[in-house]
Amino acid sequence: MYSFNDLIQIVGELRSEHGCPWDKEQTFDSLKKCLADEAEEVFQAVDHHDMENLCEELGDVLLQVVLNSQIASEMEAFSINEVIDGLCKKMIRRHPHVFGDAKAATPEESLRLWNQIKAQEKAGKGKKTE
Repeated sequence: MYSFNDLIQIVGELRSEHGCPWDKEQTFDSLKKCLADEAEEVFQAVDHHDMENLCEELGDVLLQVVLNSQIASEMEAFSINEVIDGLCKKMIRRHPHVFGDAKAATPEESLRLWNQIKAQEKAGKGKKTE
């Protein structure tokens, strides 16, 4: 069975000088429609309760994330590891009822807490750029 690291290496090979001509020419802009299409296919699989197809389509969405991250890495903008690190930090930060001392007994309380933290983060980012 292949691993996440195998996927990263495969995508790197596809974008290499001897890789796939289509993959090598892709950009963030050219991949926008691909990501939207793959997300729509995930929605359809969920709507049809088609777990086999859902598994495949989630893989296609993951490919889009890895491919976009590979392009960013080539530009020295960020890496897939930075994407993962940022996501982990966000999940921990926005779940203080799991990883901290806050309390949330219902899904609604959890969502309210998430939205409060997200709003605080967005307000903080705005202040930094002013």
